[in-house]
Amino acid sequence: MTVIRQQDFIDSIEDALQYISYYHPLDFIQALEKAYHKEQNKAAKDAIAQILINSRMSAEGHRPICQDTGIVTCFVKVGMDVKWDKTDLTVQQMVDEGTRRAYNNPDNPLRASIVADPAGARKNTRDNTPAVVHLDLVPGAEVEVMIAAKGGGSENKTKMAMLNPSDSIVDWVLESLPKMGAGWCPPGMLGIGIGGTAEKAAVLAKESLMDPVDIQQLIDKGAETAEEKLRLELYEKVNQLGIGAQGLGGLTTVVDIKIKSVPTHAASLPVVMIPNCAATRHVHFHLDGSGPADIKPPKLEDWPEVTWELGSNVRRVNLDTVTPEEVQSWQAGETVLLSGKMLTGRDAAHKRIADRLNKGEGLPEGVDLTNKFIYYVGPVDAVGDEVVGPAGPTTATRMDKFTEMMLSQTGLLGMIGKSERGDATVESIKQHKAVYLMAVGGAAYLVSKAIKKARVVAFEDLGMEAIYEFDVEDMPVTVAVDSQGNNVHKQGPAIWKVKIEEMAGAK
Repeated sequence: MTVIRQQDFIDSIEDALQYISYYHPLDFIQALEKAYHKEQNKAAKDAIAQILINSRMSAEGHRPICQDTGIVTCFVKVGMDVKWDKTDLTVQQMVDEGTRRAYNNPDNPLRASIVADPAGARKNTRDNTPAVVHLDLVPGAEVEVMIAAKGGGSENKTKMAMLNPSDSIVDWVLESLPKMGAGWCPPGMLGIGIGGTAEKAAVLAKESLMDPVDIQQLIDKGAETAEEKLRLELYEKVNQLGIGAQGLGGLTTVVDIKIKSVPTHAASLPVVMIPNCAATRHVHFHLDGSGPADIKPPKLEDWPEVTWELGSNVRRVNLDTVTPEEVQSWQAGETVLLSGKMLTGRDAAHKRIADRLNKGEGLPEGVDLTNKFIYYVGPVDAVGDEVVGPAGPTTATRMDKFTEMMLSQTGLLGMIGKSERGDATVESIKQHKAVYLMAVGGAAYLVSKAIKKARVVAFEDLGMEAIYEFDVEDMPVTVAVDSQGNNVHKQGPAIWKVKIEEMAGAK
């Protein structure tokens, strides 16, 4: 009988969550480096470069890879021969206590994103609890823990289907994936759960994402089982879609496909697909009664030395003086460096603005959006001499339903976020001669270095969803939708899908 101390378990959860906030799994970084060297689309290659540079900066600075520090998912396998030193806390409560401490760590505070009463008030719990815990009793005398912090942008793209037994899983994935858009921040991984019941397939898909990146080893070895054959077929065919990094079009959409399956009913074929984004964060440890987990940091020299250089065609823009006429000269796919003042705002702030405008109250005091840009972001709290913590973009499509209102009633000139915009939103942008700019998802610490000043100007009670004024210097963005309605998230993947087909035909 092994005795596991509650405190060792709690300490290990806290340490693990801090660790994964700034250390990518090394196997994932190595896979991204290969994708970087392989990539032929300059826009996608630049995006991967920013992700890799951001990863190294986060590892060195011990600050979050992404501003969305995730919802905690924890798989806990307790050996049947384990005894706890105290029984006043459940495993759920112990995981929550470790989560609470990790997210409130004063040296590296993590963004609290969890809201209670999800169908009602949606009030932030302020400590990122509760975690999602999956508990299993297994043979042995150890406790095994696999823990991840999953960002909302990728989690929201989860797809579930109850297929017929004779249906093709490959066809379903290839049909579903393009509809997911780029809000899951590719390149990443797809976790696929097959079998059991609907909820079991979802858990299997999530658990599969805890496995190491090993698709190249499988390619070298060759597939032996049905799951392995499915992994290889999907890996090849998903990348042939040409979606590419950040949805810009390119050779690498996924660096691995993970699959777990269990037996199912003869009449059923439950399938769930969950993507992991470019901020893949997870770690695996064991407790054997000898103390808390010893999670060893990776060696920084194992990170690739990648540089990102701006081309000669970069457009520099002063946000304090930019005019509608200038914006109308920008072209889709162009790289722009932003300097000057911008405002921020995401879901909750847009909802409040909409409520105020509907009541005829106007914008809140101190908020003037005339000829201004709004950045869809919810930053991490600053520490030390930081102006702001990691502050990468959130998924722009969530603001689509507010865009016509913002463009027609506030004088807004442009928006900055990640991923694509819906067709109606693109049409609204075109109608108002506005513009949508894309920052790289998964490069939050790198982006934050361009922010020189930050202050809250409205809705302070919303915490990370408050409206800030940022003063930025040379913040890099890509023109994703220009004032003519040209859209890189449609054009890029379409072009690269054809190019990949041509390359395959030329072999």
